Amino acid sequence: EGNEPGDSAKITYSELLHRVCQFANVLRSQGVKKGDRISIYMPMILELVVAMLACARIGALHSIVFAGFSAESLCERILDCGCSLLIT
Repeated sequence: EGNEPGDSAKITYSELLHRVCQFANVLRSQGVKKGDRISIYMPMILELVVAMLACARIGALHSIVFAGFSAESLCERILDCGCSLLIT
C-alpha cells in the first residue's frame, strides 16, 4: 500500500527475491560489503523495501530516513552513523 489512497502494487516472493538480488549486486559493485553503513532516503515505495532487504542480504547496516525530513536532518543522520552510501 502506498501513501495515496488507491496506490498499491502486487509482487510475488519470486519477483521480490529477483529485485533484491539485483540490487544487492549493484551495492556490491559499488564496493559495499558486510558491516558497511548505508542510509536510505526514500518515500514509502516498493523500492524502499528492496533496498532494505538488499542491505540485509549482504550484511550491510541500514538506516532509513523518510523523505519528509529536511536536507539538514538527513545530513545530521548521515554524519552521526558514519554512512558510506546514500540510497535515494
